Amino acid sequence: MKTDLDDNQDLSKQIAEAIRDAIINGSLLVDQRLPSEAELCDKFGVGRSTVREALKRLAAQNLIRTQRGASGGAFVNRMSFEEAYGQQITTSTLLLSMNQVDFETACEARYALERACAPLSAQRRTADHLATMRAEIHRQTQPGLTDEAFCASDVAFHRALVDGAGNPVLSYQLAGAVEAMQPLMNMITYTQRDRDRIVEFHTQLADAIEGQDGPTAEASLGQLAEYTVELGRSRLTQSKDRR
Repeated sequence: MKTDLDDNQDLSKQIAEAIRDAIINGSLLVDQRLPSEAELCDKFGVGRSTVREALKRLAAQNLIRTQRGASGGAFVNRMSFEEAYGQQITTSTLLLSMNQVDFETACEARYALERACAPLSAQRRTADHLATMRAEIHRQTQPGLTDEAFCASDVAFHRALVDGAGNPVLSYQLAGAVEAMQPLMNMITYTQRDRDRIVEFHTQLADAIEGQDGPTAEASLGQLAEYTVELGRSRLTQSKDRR
């Protein structure tokens, strides 16, 4: 573990990074107890408050957990993809909003990623994934469904398609695309879109996934992407006309 610190930079951040690197490269193993606070103070040549701040940083990233008692201390956490989804979604949302990513760029990224999942989902989807997709399509046809509920159903439908690929790495990477990008897209296009047309696209997708027809599923996603971009452009044109 690297212990040389730069006094001109945040010491707690450097310590957290050194411990994180040790976890990533396998020097510290899952469920292994970290050195005590006193040992870390000696190792890095810093005070206890600095070490505690470093440990807080690691805990916030779910890299470590703390236990009380005689056998307690800080331990390397066993992270799961499910637990990491939230961070991925938050990070993606912040990146989109803070860097002012334009609508078409977000669409391009979101659908390019999902289209990569479609052939896998067509081959690996389970009955539960199909049932979720069909249930959301039915929900989207209900009269009186609010825009907020329709958007939530839209996200749930696409999340089932992605998870149907049976690849947790892809599901993790697409968590940000589906659950961060999709709501932002919905917010921009919901006043323009034709719900019946969205349901038609979703039905085509579900039929292709159920029929294990990857190329058709991918093509349907491409058509949905083109339609979404058209909606975004229409909304942008209307906004400019009002100025």
